Amino acid sequence: MKNVAILATGGTIAGVSYSPTDTTGYHSAVLSIDEIVQTIGPLKAVANITCEQIAQIDSADMSHATWLQLANRINTLLKQPEIDGVVITHGTDTMEETAYFLNLVVKSDKPVVLVGAMRPATAISSDGPMNLYNAVILASSSAARGKGVLVALNDTINSSRDVTKTNTALQDTFKAPELGYLGYIIDGHPHFYRLPIRKHTYMTEFEIEGVAELPQVEIIYGHVNDNGALAYAAAEAGAKGLVYAGLGNGNMSEHMKKVLSDLQRRGIIVVRSTRVGNGVVTRNGAINDDRYDFIAADTLNPQKAQILLMLALLETTKPAEIQRIFWMY
Repeated sequence: MKNVAILATGGTIAGVSYSPTDTTGYHSAVLSIDEIVQTIGPLKAVANITCEQIAQIDSADMSHATWLQLANRINTLLKQPEIDGVVITHGTDTMEETAYFLNLVVKSDKPVVLVGAMRPATAISSDGPMNLYNAVILASSSAARGKGVLVALNDTINSSRDVTKTNTALQDTFKAPELGYLGYIIDGHPHFYRLPIRKHTYMTEFEIEGVAELPQVEIIYGHVNDNGALAYAAAEAGAKGLVYAGLGNGNMSEHMKKVLSDLQRRGIIVVRSTRVGNGVVTRNGAINDDRYDFIAADTLNPQKAQILLMLALLETTKPAEIQRIFWMY
């Protein structure tokens, strides 16, 4: 059997509620990963499993420090020839962000799979045990190698770059709405139907070994009558970059063009993303990016554009180079 390491960070999959019918009012991050694994007997037939409790938090409390700790631990584990794959248990609220960060900094083609649950462990028909079982199957599979960091919930396989949480409560919340699933896990077997094209994991230029802190990047949400006060406040608080979740194709008012171009001239990198759920933010589309030295986010949503910009700022502050990075990853 393959050897799979499970790294736990808490979340709903480790949550408990007072009533078995309560699926929204519960305490997350209560059960240890050892307690969870012991309740899933069939796991013993899938892989040799080792467990580590990296954190025990609601994923709303996920931090850059925990990201760096987690990524460094994964890289250390995957350098060991006896480790075939890694599973990370995680709360669903920020799972897509952790997954994309790891997709950019893990330096191995071995499978890395994030998994969580929408119902606490004590709920009737809790989805956590089956999700974790499937995630271990996926991390044990040679078919999952070289496909980047994956997210596996509700019998689906998603690319960490494209996946997002689409519903506050339903079990089928994780989707790539227009680009689609990579595949499914059916009767204990992964079935892939498409591949991630953008560079990831061992293909990337990002190195975090020795990095103690990530650059500060803030997200500003576009809206009618935006006066730019929050953008200026973010700059005054030390932001090195801003992601503007713009209107439509990353659009903004004439006033916000002046605000953001002023901040860009001060050395703050500005990335145009969109508050729309899907689609490409095109360069020189809604805004003349060449004129303002803005960066187009391509298909990355604001929270993922923030992650890529943070890592890009570890390498460069040149807008042309950062735009290259956004086209590549």
